[in-house]
Amino acid sequence: MNTVQIPPRASHTIAVVGTGPRGIAVLERLAVRLRDAPAGRGPVTIYAIDAAEVGAGRIWRTDQDHWFAMNTVIGQVTMFSGGPDGGRPRPGAGPSLGQWLHDHTTDEVRSASGHGPDDFASRLDYGRYLRFVYRTITDELPAHVRLIPVHGRVNSVRPDRSGRYQLTMDSLRTLAADKVVLATGHPHNSPDTFDRAMAAFAAYRPDAHYISGDSAADMDLAGTVPPGSTVAIRGLGLSFYDVLMSLTEGRGGRFVRDDDGPLRYAPGGREPHIVAGSRSGLPIPARGRNQKAPHHIHQAPFLTPRAVAEARERRQQATGSDRLDFAEDLLPLALQEIEHVYYTRHVHIRHGAEAAERFAAQHAKELLAGEDGLLAVKQAGVEDVAPLDLWNLARPFTGEHFADPDAWRRRLTGVMRHDLEEASLGTVDGPLKAALDTLRDLRGIIRASVDYGGLTPRSYATAFRGSYVPVNALLSAGPPMARIEQLLALMDAGVVEVAGPATEFGRDEETGRFTVRSPQVDGSRKYADVLIDARIPTPDLPRDTSLLTRQLLAEGLIREFVNEDPVTGETFATGGLDIARGSFRAIDANGRLHPGLYALGVPTEHVRWFTQIGNGRPGLETDFVKVADAVAAELLPPPGVEPVREAMGRAPAVPVPASAR
Repeated sequence: MNTVQIPPRASHTIAVVGTGPRGIAVLERLAVRLRDAPAGRGPVTIYAIDAAEVGAGRIWRTDQDHWFAMNTVIGQVTMFSGGPDGGRPRPGAGPSLGQWLHDHTTDEVRSASGHGPDDFASRLDYGRYLRFVYRTITDELPAHVRLIPVHGRVNSVRPDRSGRYQLTMDSLRTLAADKVVLATGHPHNSPDTFDRAMAAFAAYRPDAHYISGDSAADMDLAGTVPPGSTVAIRGLGLSFYDVLMSLTEGRGGRFVRDDDGPLRYAPGGREPHIVAGSRSGLPIPARGRNQKAPHHIHQAPFLTPRAVAEARERRQQATGSDRLDFAEDLLPLALQEIEHVYYTRHVHIRHGAEAAERFAAQHAKELLAGEDGLLAVKQAGVEDVAPLDLWNLARPFTGEHFADPDAWRRRLTGVMRHDLEEASLGTVDGPLKAALDTLRDLRGIIRASVDYGGLTPRSYATAFRGSYVPVNALLSAGPPMARIEQLLALMDAGVVEVAGPATEFGRDEETGRFTVRSPQVDGSRKYADVLIDARIPTPDLPRDTSLLTRQLLAEGLIREFVNEDPVTGETFATGGLDIARGSFRAIDANGRLHPGLYALGVPTEHVRWFTQIGNGRPGLETDFVKVADAVAAELLPPPGVEPVREAMGRAPAVPVPASAR
């Protein structure tokens, strides 16, 4: 068995497994704390481990194609926990992604690529930036600290009798660590019923291919999608656009604009014909043109910490538990926030800033008094404005039927073009996109309210995860406007068609091909040679195929977070990796906190909400940075104190306080 540079036993050793944004953030805060630590701390060794690319991770690796885009504007992205201070870039003080791109690209490249603060960078560019941040960490560590990059996959982590953790990697390499951080990112899951059926159908048909959900950069699109074939794509979210670009621009096609005319697509000749669909039938709408500064903070008048605390008190008195009901306690307040922004912008457009300010004060006063706010709306002269209905925006074709694909196409493209018009107005000036961007602003307070079992199991499973989360994702996490324009150009060119609402994907035994149809569009049935699931797998611990996850779960070293109502006993298994509040320590099958095993980011989704975000924001102490710093603080022993050597197998159970669950 080979050994990877095991440090002297006297060295305190930390292993960070996964060096995408979450892992890099922990390393950055570790570097700051090590630099600022009191003198006398002993030697420290840090392993930075990644199976794809150390310093960038799998999703952001630097060997991917340039057409895969981020969906956060450049000016709102940073990986440094502090901004530039006039000195050299270093942990705690470094440039944002936008500042770095400005300094590391030519004027010509910036102009061609759109590298302004309100533009969107490629994932390749973000990966390059992550590598830069990683290099500043390695360059600035104190003399008593070694950072060792390890390219490889960790297949097991086990505590030994001394209290350290033994990590076994591919090729049977091993290393030992006092503390281990799991920042492993997006999972690969075992096939569900649909996957198994489609894969089995394709297995005995040489001309049929099924590609299950994953990052588009990791799909074998070149080898399984012949030019001129018909491809069915399941899902119309962000990953759909990645697959779309790979099969069009990636096949030599070009998007061109003649003078001031609409964008059009010039085929490269190797494209397939694409038929796509989803439950809503609506390609994820565009994010509005950004008008918000990176440090923008929405001042919420309704969904406030105090309002949430009062709701918990009411629940405690009424039920004996402070668990909230999302639909009754939180959603109405969130909708008030969105409605307030929406109508205020309409008043501003019609009557000016002073009228908008007066309306906002009166409207807020009415809503806070328990009224519906319609009197203020009427007095402001905007009662004719159509009410904002999130669910109707997310499912605009519910109950509609179309006589043929042409009628459906006209309806769909009309909705898409209207959305582009709204997006062009901006996230401050445009009433619709300003209101929808508030969904992003509310993530923090909603996260704090629902995390660690803050909702009843039933409410979490249905009203929150089953209803609000997908609508929130569809309406607030969209791609740049350019992607919608490109999709419309591809539809105009006949390269892409959207099947319709409630899309059904199946297989036809007689033809040996996949089928796509919408029950709401007559004549929509199409046959496809290839079926691609363009949806990123959701975290689901029992289905995660990672050898590491399977080992930890099978040996009881981690467990799935189960939301349990302390009064009724009702439970809901969430699929997330259970961690302790505040410390982010993993919790084992017996409810004990590991002394040195931590988890953050995507694997802990469903314990904490919206963990997939992969950056901080300049000028703000975001949750992303706070979590990284909290873990970093846990990783180092106090100066002059040896690490506790406590074997998990022999240690007494450490009770998990209710507040940590």
